[in-house]
Amino acid sequence: MRRWCSGGSRGARWRWPVVWGCLVVIWAAPVLLHPQCLDFKPPFQPQQELQFCVMYKRFGCCDYARDQELMSRFYKIMDNFDYYGYANCAGYVQDLICQECSPYAAHLFDAEDPSTDLRSIPGLCPDYCSQFYSKCRSTIPLLSDDPQLLELQHDQSRLCQRLGLDDLDYCYPHLLSNEQLTKNLGRVTSDSEGCLQLCLEEVANGLRNPLAMVHANDGTHRFFVAEQIGLVWVYLPDRSKLETPFLNITKAVLTSPWEGDERGFLGLTFHPNFKYNGKLYVYYSVEVGFDERIRISEFRISAADMNVVDHSSERIILEIDEPASNHNGGQLLFAEDGYLYIFTGDGGMAGDPFGKFGNAQNKSALLGKVLRIDVDDNERGPLYRIPPDNPFVHERDARPEVFAYGVRNMWRCSVDRGDPYTQEGKGRIFCGDVGQNKYEEIDIVEKGRNYGWRAKEGFSCYDKKLCANSSLDDVLPIYAYPHKMGKSVTGGYVYRGCEYPNLNGMYIFGDFMSGRMMSLKENRNTQQWDYNEICMGMGQTCAFPGLINNYYQYIISFAEDEAGELYFMSTGVPSATSATGVVYKIVDPSRRAAPRKCHYDPIPVRVKGNTIPFQPKETLIGFDMPTKRPVVEVQPTEIPQITTKDWLQELLDILREQDEELGRTTQSPTTTTTKSPRQSRQRKGRRRKGKHKSEGGTHSVAVRLAGDEYGRQDRGRVEIYANGEWGTVCDDLWNTKNAAVVCRQLGFRYALKAAKHAEFGEGKHLKIILDDVQCEGTEETLLDCQHAGVGTHNCAHYEDAGVICSDSDVVEQ
Repeated sequence: MRRWCSGGSRGARWRWPVVWGCLVVIWAAPVLLHPQCLDFKPPFQPQQELQFCVMYKRFGCCDYARDQELMSRFYKIMDNFDYYGYANCAGYVQDLICQECSPYAAHLFDAEDPSTDLRSIPGLCPDYCSQFYSKCRSTIPLLSDDPQLLELQHDQSRLCQRLGLDDLDYCYPHLLSNEQLTKNLGRVTSDSEGCLQLCLEEVANGLRNPLAMVHANDGTHRFFVAEQIGLVWVYLPDRSKLETPFLNITKAVLTSPWEGDERGFLGLTFHPNFKYNGKLYVYYSVEVGFDERIRISEFRISAADMNVVDHSSERIILEIDEPASNHNGGQLLFAEDGYLYIFTGDGGMAGDPFGKFGNAQNKSALLGKVLRIDVDDNERGPLYRIPPDNPFVHERDARPEVFAYGVRNMWRCSVDRGDPYTQEGKGRIFCGDVGQNKYEEIDIVEKGRNYGWRAKEGFSCYDKKLCANSSLDDVLPIYAYPHKMGKSVTGGYVYRGCEYPNLNGMYIFGDFMSGRMMSLKENRNTQQWDYNEICMGMGQTCAFPGLINNYYQYIISFAEDEAGELYFMSTGVPSATSATGVVYKIVDPSRRAAPRKCHYDPIPVRVKGNTIPFQPKETLIGFDMPTKRPVVEVQPTEIPQITTKDWLQELLDILREQDEELGRTTQSPTTTTTKSPRQSRQRKGRRRKGKHKSEGGTHSVAVRLAGDEYGRQDRGRVEIYANGEWGTVCDDLWNTKNAAVVCRQLGFRYALKAAKHAEFGEGKHLKIILDDVQCEGTEETLLDCQHAGVGTHNCAHYEDAGVICSDSDVVEQ
C-alpha cells in the first residue's frame, strides 16, 4: 500500500514517513520493530554489567542501579516461600520482574496505550501463563496489587485472558524467539532497499531561511541560529529563545524576498577562544556602490550582555568582489589548527566563465577557493596574517590565502570531531560542493589540493579541454550523485555525539532541491564510503514522545551542538522573508546511550531580556494508537470549483478522438481557458533555474491524467495540451499547490498528492512541456504558474509528475 502525505497551505511541505527515494510509504509486515522502555525511550547498553537480569545485560531498559533494585524486590518476594516454593517459583518470579528490562518493556506492560493502565505483570503468552498458574499462582498477590488480578487468581481462564496481550507477537516469552523482533535489535532500522529509518525532534520554528546554527563552545550549551536577512537569535538549553537578537545587521546585508536568492547573511563562527576573547566572525553579502561583494567581518560580544553582540565592534577582515549574484559560498569555520577557513564560490553565472580557465582554477583569484588565514593577536597591525605553511605562499602570482582550489560553490562544510574513543578521523574537513547540471559531490578538503572545477563536475569531465590537461592533478570526491537524486547538495556532519551510538562515524547530509537525506560511512576494509539513504521512520518507528517523522523540503544547512548532537534546518518556502524555517534534531529510535552517560551541566546564562518559550508545531504522522482503526488524514488542498466552456470541451473531444486514432487511449479531460498572465519580474534563483509565466494572450490549455494501472480517473501522470501538442510535466518543484491547479481543472475538490519520480509511469511517447512549475494554488492552469517556459526543460521522463485528486479529504488504508 502506498501513501503520500503532503501539506497544502504552508508552502512546499514534504512529509515522508519513509522510502524517500520513491516518495512513498511502503507498509511492511504486521510485526514492526519498535523497542521501547517504560520511560518511552529506546533501549540501551548498560554501562555496568547487570547482575540479576543478566538476559538483558547487553541491551535492554535497565541500568545497573535498576537491576539492583529489581534483585532486592525479588528476594523480598521469595522470602515468603519455603525451599520447595523457592525451587518451583524463583525462575518465574525472576522472569516476570526482569521484563521491565526487556527492550520491549513498553509493549509488555501496555505502556504505549494511554487508554489503559500500566500493567503490574507483563503480558504473557497463553501457554506460559498456564504453566505459571499451575505452579506459582500464589505469587500473584506478591507480584501485583491490581485488585482485578487478585479477584481472578482462582480462575485460570479469566486470569490468563487478563494477562494476555492483544498483539501476540509481543507476549512473553514468545517475543524472545520472534526473529522479526530480535534479528536486528539495537541496530538502525532499514527498509528492504537499505533506506535507514530515523526520526526527528523539532527544536525551533518560525525562522526565515535559517542557514546556520552554531555553538560558542563556552560551556553554556546555547545555540545561535542565523537567518538569511541578517538576524542571529540565541536559544538556551531549554530551547527558549531570547527576545532580543544576538546580532542584527539587516541594514547592511544584501538580500531580497526572491525565492532562491543566494545573497544574504551566509555564515557565522565563534573563535575557539571565544569564552576568553569574545570574538566571532560573520560572512555576508553587501552592496558597495554598484558592486556586490562578500564580506567577512569580526565582531566582539557586548561587555554588558553575554547574549548580545557589540555592533560597533565590527572590523572588516576581507571583502571580495562578486561578478554575479549567485555562487557566493558562505562557510566559515575554525579547524583543529586554530586557523579561520573561508569557503568562497566561483563568482556565479554558469560554467565559471571568468578568464581563460575560470576563477576556480586561477590561484591568483580568491573566488572558487578554500582560504585559510590567522586572525589571532590582530588587535594591532594587520587584521589577519598568512599561516606560514599555507601551500602557495611561495608560488608566484598565487594568493597566499589559498589553501585549496578548484571548487564551484561549497555549501556547508564541517570539521570531524573524531571517534570519541580512538579519535580516528579527527580534524577532517567535509564539504558539499554544488554541481552545475549533472552531479553533486562530497569532498574532504586537504591542503594544496585541486578539486577539479571547472575541468570536472563530480567524477565526470565538464570542460573537456581542461579535463584532458595532464597538469590538472585533481582529487576526486569521496561521493557524487546525479541530478535525478537531487540538484543542490547541502553538506553535513560526521556524527560524533553521545546520545545515539549507532550513528557514530556516519556522515549525514542532504539535498536542498529534492529534500533527500543521505549518509556515507567509511568502510575500513575497502577504504571506500558506503552510501545509505535516510528515510523517516514508518509505522511505530517514531512513536516516541516528542518525535516526528516529517520535515520541510528545502534542506538549507546542518549543525552540531556543543555536545556533538546533529541537527538540520529546512524551510517550506526558500525565501529570506518566509517564516517557515524549522530546526530539527536527528534521532535514532533504535538505540540510545545509557542513562546519564551523556549528562552535562551547562554553565548558567545570565539573561537580561525576555525569553520566548519553545512551542512545537509539528506532529508525528501516519500512526495511530493500536486500539484505533488506522486512518490516514491527508492534509488536502481544497479547490474552489470552476465552470468549463462547452465549446472548448467539444474541441478537446475532437483532440481525444485523434489520439485514439493514433493508438493512444486518454481520459476525457476537464479544461478551462487561461487568463492573461500577471506580470512579474523574473526571479534570480539560488540552486534553481529561472522561471517565468506564459507570455501572450489567451491560450486553450487542456489537462488529462494517464498511466494509472487500475484505470482510476482521480490519479495519474499529468499531461497537458499546449502549443498544439500533448506533453508531460517535470517534477522539479512539484508540490500540492501545483497539484491543486490540476485537480481543480479536472473538477475535483482536493489534491491529495503531488506524485513524483514517474510514479504513474513515464510518458516517453510525449514531449516534456513544462519544468520548474511553481504555483500559488489559485491559478486556472499550469501555464499561469511560474515555470521555465513551454518546451524548456532540464529533466527526463523519469521525473514525470503526477497527482492524486479526490472529492474527500480522508483516505482509509
